[in-house]
Amino acid sequence: MANIATAQFAAACSNAGALGVIASGGIFSAEDLRTQIRVCRSLTDKPFGVNLMLMNPSTDEMAKVIAEEKVPVVTTGAGNPGKYVAMWKEAGVKVFPVVAATVLAKRLERAGVDGLIAEGTESGGHVGEMTTMALVPQVIDAVNIPVIAAGGIADGRQLAAAFSLGACGAQIGTCLLVSDECPVHENYKQALLKAKDSDTVVTGRSIGGPVRILKNKMTREYLQLEKKGASLEELEKLTLGGLRRAVFDGDTETGSVMAGQVAGMLKEERPVRQIFEELYADGMRELNAAAQRWN
Repeated sequence: MANIATAQFAAACSNAGALGVIASGGIFSAEDLRTQIRVCRSLTDKPFGVNLMLMNPSTDEMAKVIAEEKVPVVTTGAGNPGKYVAMWKEAGVKVFPVVAATVLAKRLERAGVDGLIAEGTESGGHVGEMTTMALVPQVIDAVNIPVIAAGGIADGRQLAAAFSLGACGAQIGTCLLVSDECPVHENYKQALLKAKDSDTVVTGRSIGGPVRILKNKMTREYLQLEKKGASLEELEKLTLGGLRRAVFDGDTETGSVMAGQVAGMLKEERPVRQIFEELYADGMRELNAAAQRWN
């Protein structure tokens, strides 16, 4: 959600009843992040969070800003946030790292995090290898802290499945890309609405950086280069600025249109409040129906 989950979008999600999260992936300085946090705070009186991608060159400074601004919640990705946990906890920040395997989940529990987001490979953007169905219950069994499910959740059936697996909540992203409030280019939204069930692909496995995106001209070229054993430099040259081109310019052919496997389930643009309310209501209905069937 880099360049997408802005302060304004995070505030809109929080105001609609969810926990909006500012994505720092497209932010290049700690002071720019501070500005985003303060803008979000001016637009909502509800809790919100910041996602910190630990590969960002400004991670150390951004981590300090999150503590200084006493952001209610921080989520992290692409690494181990262990060295920041004590500082965040002292500032009253709740810490929920994203994990793709139980080994990191156990390590982070020992580091004192408040909970975990177990994200399956169905999700969009940077992904692991385990599916949500397999990952979530194994993470839950491995730790004694709350676990949120992520990856492949776009309707009530999937939310009910997440709760049935033992998750205490769900993180969603792809289905929010086609919300009225989402700031992505209209071409990006239309590409998602036209997507079919098999229209995403994972690139970057050969360089240890798998990313799930919609199939297009760029992904075809990228995968061909990977088969030929292209270097990291060659591959990065092809994708440089790709997400920004897709988000801001609407370039859905050579841009990186990041999306999860649930893209094929998206049918219309709706307000975020409607997405959240229908997702929750349908999820509760599915759980009640399942309980009746079992009884």
